[in-house]
Amino acid sequence: MMARTWVWVTAVVAGAGTVGMVLVAVLADLDTAGQAASVVGAVVTLAALVVSVLALSGSPTPTPGRRVRAGGGAVAAGGDITGSALGKNAKVTGPRTPTTPARRTHDDIRAGRDGIAAGGDITDSALGEGSER
Repeated sequence: MMARTWVWVTAVVAGAGTVGMVLVAVLADLDTAGQAASVVGAVVTLAALVVSVLALSGSPTPTPGRRVRAGGGAVAAGGDITGSALGKNAKVTGPRTPTTPARRTHDDIRAGRDGIAAGGDITDSALGEGSER
């Protein structure tokens, strides 16, 4: 939502600046228009530099951890999925496999409708309807 607001603010400011520059070029002489264009160009360049530095430095208030989201009927795990039976009539038999720690903690995990997603490895699991391991 916030990004959409900034897009509209940028569009309105750019439109107003364009109309202003056209009016200066039409109503004043070309020397005045050239000087105004120089000042506007310098201000826009500085603003672009600030935005670039902020974008490259990342979010000013990073959120720790990761977001895990799942759509309808989906399964999403922030780490490994080990020895699990996911799905109707799925079965896991036999000894469990030792788990390994998740390597990345900053990635967002998202499973779409009826999907399966994991932030780590999926091992020794039965995934899907009627599956067995």
